[in-house]
Amino acid sequence: MATRRPLVAANWKMGGSQQLAQELFEKLSRLHDGLSEVVVCPPSVYLDSVQRMLSGYGQELTQKLVSLGAQNLSHQEFGAYTGEISGAMLKEFGCSYVIIGHSERRRMYGETSDMVAEKFAMAQKMGLTPILCVGESLAAREANRTFEVLTGELDAVVDKVGIMAFDNAVLAYEPLWAIGTGKSATPEQAQEVHAFLRQRLTGLSPCVGEKLRILYGGSVKSSNAADLFNQPDVDGGLVGGASLNASEFTTLCRIASQAE
Repeated sequence: MATRRPLVAANWKMGGSQQLAQELFEKLSRLHDGLSEVVVCPPSVYLDSVQRMLSGYGQELTQKLVSLGAQNLSHQEFGAYTGEISGAMLKEFGCSYVIIGHSERRRMYGETSDMVAEKFAMAQKMGLTPILCVGESLAAREANRTFEVLTGELDAVVDKVGIMAFDNAVLAYEPLWAIGTGKSATPEQAQEVHAFLRQRLTGLSPCVGEKLRILYGGSVKSSNAADLFNQPDVDGGLVGGASLNASEFTTLCRIASQAE
């Protein structure tokens, strides 16, 4: 990870508040050591107010690479799609990143790998950096199908946009069996999967594969973050529950900045 700046992304899911954003930005502004890159992804209804808070800190936070992201976007550019949010709208409200293909979107809302690939392409068309999520279920892991599942989810996007599109993207490995369960992959399990993902992309483009940041997501917290973030192919975290506590999340950012 020495040549890749660590990144910690806060996925508030259907949680958080304006008060949380204020507390988080205040704590991040007081960090004095080298900061990892930080992306805050609140629910869409908070994007306007969170953007205003972030802008209020000016260079104090922008110099520390704190930016705004979204949790989802439509694979359509515009039109009669009630309830959907376009990439252009996210850009207008200051988003730089957007989470694509989170397991909850795939599992609960029926997003297929082909649809995820369409969203990835749309995000980049709109000038957003996609954080592409891939991960296997407990049943797949127990059946020794982890790499098969990940290959299918990853290749669907590569086939749609090409390997060079990953030059402006982030990948996140999130084992479904560790999301919201309090059960995290061991550092060795995470490293094995991250190394596999990097190797697969490096086989298509060594430059892109080595440069790509691969985050771990799945019950990341301050008690396990150091061991995870110090793995050679783990470049930070996609953080769910722990991102709803400003002190805990700030600690995770500090740990990431100190990872070797």
